[in-house]
Amino acid sequence: MTRRVELIFDFVSPNAYLAWWPLREIIRRTGSELDIYPVFLGGMHKLTGNAPPMVRDAEIKGKNEYAMLEMRRFIAKHDLDRFRMNPAFPFNSIALQRMLFAADQDGRGVQMVEALLPPIWEQEMDVNDMQAVRAALEAAKLDADDLIERAQTEEVKQGLIENTANAVTRGAFGIPTMFVGEEMFFGKERLGQIEEELEKG
Repeated sequence: MTRRVELIFDFVSPNAYLAWWPLREIIRRTGSELDIYPVFLGGMHKLTGNAPPMVRDAEIKGKNEYAMLEMRRFIAKHDLDRFRMNPAFPFNSIALQRMLFAADQDGRGVQMVEALLPPIWEQEMDVNDMQAVRAALEAAKLDADDLIERAQTEEVKQGLIENTANAVTRGAFGIPTMFVGEEMFFGKERLGQIEEELEKG
């Protein structure tokens, strides 16, 4: 049976970008499948009492500086030198996440993630510029008009709310969170553990 990795995902997380490409390689190497589970990270933080590390750890001397050191090491290890911190970070991702929920309903969640990650985290795209978002989606052969329209429906809005609540119920508190079966892994530093889990067969 093909094993699957379920990725709890929000475009706003730079660590989601950084984890994405090495994770895709692990999926390829192990012959596994990747499922996207769109959530709204802002909602997840409210439900769990969590906060972005740069905010949460701001008063702890040296901690954010060390986190940036670890990020640079990760980028170097995985050849992710195209990464650029989006100047609008932390941006409001609710519209993108609703569109991603709609795309995932069509089985095209992975395709949408790969369409938008480079513009957002390599080319510093303004996520509030819907024309730029539309162009990136259309370049990936996605129906941008359909996704934008469906993102405004109550079905999609409520679906994203429920996804976020369900992820928290399962133990998620931040991004990237990944599940292999019932096993939860948090953070890009757990990719090696995920690969070991997948290789168990």
